[in-house]
Amino acid sequence: MTPLILNPGTLCALIGPPGCGKSTFAARYPDSWRVSLDVYRKLATDFEAEESATPVAAEIQTLLLDSRFSRGLITLVDSTNVFPHVRAGLIARARYWQRPAVAVLFDVPLATVEERNAGRERVVPVNVVREFHELLPTVDQLYAEGFAAVHLASELATTAHPRPPV
Repeated sequence: MTPLILNPGTLCALIGPPGCGKSTFAARYPDSWRVSLDVYRKLATDFEAEESATPVAAEIQTLLLDSRFSRGLITLVDSTNVFPHVRAGLIARARYWQRPAVAVLFDVPLATVEERNAGRERVVPVNVVREFHELLPTVDQLYAEGFAAVHLASELATTAHPRPPV
């Protein structure tokens, strides 16, 4: 198992279906590094799952990405990121700011994801979990999209690497 080492200014997109462990993974790192559509939907509506608030949440995320990139800060994008157009938008923001974009692909078996999802406080419908799991890109696809590095969650150490020097 290797630690995930992120250099200053890096965008790190967590990619996986609901229940795969993205937020648990992100919690290993400083809270200030994390941007999350769920958090912004909740702030806008009191409910993380209120999809009608996604446009507002996406605007907040973009503002925070720009603010963090302009300062050369590490940013973890804790959302499913399973749709190619979403990843393309993240890569475009990173490129605009001349920042590297890396991906952590949550290569968790569907049965494990379904089991974890069933035990969550906010259970996502099974059909959505399955659809998002089917949408998972391959490592090669992620490189072709423009990610500078792709890490499989199954190969990363379970403890966070210390903060890199600024």
